[in-house]
Amino acid sequence: MSASGVTSESTARATPLTLPVVLVAVVLVAMSISGTAVALPSIGKDLEASGSPLNWVVAGYNLAFAAMTLVAGSTADRVGRRRVFAVSAVTFALGFLGTAVSPSILVADVTRIVSGAGAAGLMAAGGALLASAYDGAARNRAFALMGTVAGVGIAIGPSLSGLLITATGWRGSFVVFAAIGVLVAAGAGRLRESRSPGGSADWPGSLSFVLALSVLMYAVLEAPALGWRDPRVVVALVVGLLALVAFAALQRRSESPVLAPELTANRGFLGWSLATLTTSIGFLGVLVFLPTYLQVAAGLSPAAAGVAMLLLTTPVLVMPLIAVTLVNRGASPRMLILIALALVVIGNLWLVVLRPDNTVSVTAVPLLLIGVGMGASFGITDGQAMSLVPPDAVGMAAGFLNTLRGAAEALVIAGFSASLLGFLSARLDGDTDHAAAVSSGRLSHEVTSELSAFTWSWQMTQLGVSALCLVLSGIVARLILSRRPSL
Repeated sequence: MSASGVTSESTARATPLTLPVVLVAVVLVAMSISGTAVALPSIGKDLEASGSPLNWVVAGYNLAFAAMTLVAGSTADRVGRRRVFAVSAVTFALGFLGTAVSPSILVADVTRIVSGAGAAGLMAAGGALLASAYDGAARNRAFALMGTVAGVGIAIGPSLSGLLITATGWRGSFVVFAAIGVLVAAGAGRLRESRSPGGSADWPGSLSFVLALSVLMYAVLEAPALGWRDPRVVVALVVGLLALVAFAALQRRSESPVLAPELTANRGFLGWSLATLTTSIGFLGVLVFLPTYLQVAAGLSPAAAGVAMLLLTTPVLVMPLIAVTLVNRGASPRMLILIALALVVIGNLWLVVLRPDNTVSVTAVPLLLIGVGMGASFGITDGQAMSLVPPDAVGMAAGFLNTLRGAAEALVIAGFSASLLGFLSARLDGDTDHAAAVSSGRLSHEVTSELSAFTWSWQMTQLGVSALCLVLSGIVARLILSRRPSL
């Protein structure tokens, strides 16, 4: 270690607290992503909010998380991974505390954006800390544990948040998250610092990337309510695409790019990155929207629908460690990820046959297939992707991976919702308000026709998701199988 206390890339090793502190941060972020929606009814009632302003409590967090993760990862490489991790934990905590004391929905939306930015730094810098502190089989196990606890957070987030809200109110639940964020920041002070030599920050690149992703996600999130031809949506799409082109041009000229062109030119890294994007697309739409269909079509109670969804989430808790154990014992990670992708595609395609009269019996196997595929992907994609990245770019790489996941979460939810509404409107004589009510499970006296329209919309949307996952899986196979060295 140097006199300054900063370890070099070749000598940086883990402290006893490295893995526990990072894992606590990961499960905290995962729970905050999946659990906040449970608080929306209480927040809306307390702050007298509904519709788009209320939905931005979740959407604003997701947008900031996706937009800031890549920037946070690159910044961590330059200024110090531990430093960015600690500052992000404080930012996360302040955002949650600000939401807890919000006097209005506008303040709540702004503080949720702050929380999302902090969460982005925790995930990007946390992944970089693990990548710089471990190598070989130890690194594989560390990232498998990271995937496992992320799965735990996603699985228990809604139920635990519900318990916290019942016990302390929605404001109290946000205070609890803020307190844990402070503990993570304190633990970060005991970790070793590491950074890579680099130049000054790429502010033009950072700003253009944040602008591009923010306005594009705004367009996708607001289009279902405003309409794709609304001037605000059209302008956002145009500005976003122009900013994305500007970002790509700036990265080729920058001495210290936010996203080095050689990283995206690395076919193996890009293949593993697209693999995690593909499994997220196949997992998230089912996770968010199937419970409503189960309650409407099969007549399940919310609790019973939640139990049914355990078939999807439980494999995510156990498969990461199983997958990495197989890899460490000599199994081909490329073959495992291709099997995982195939399971996700088959599971989503299987759900196309859902109908009101066979909903419960048909869901079991496809949900297990998707869950197993997602869990296996959690266990091996990050470790394999990081093994192909130079040590001085691990923060950038971790940021890129988590940017893909964050963007996929927000865009898949918005896209799935837009698809359902579009197909429903087509079957309900173009009545968008009627379609919105049916998609949220509020059926009127025309139950038979509405349920038929809802089922058809679900089937068409699932068919589109399956086709997209299949195409992306083919691209992943081409990218990772074209590499001659075995991983």
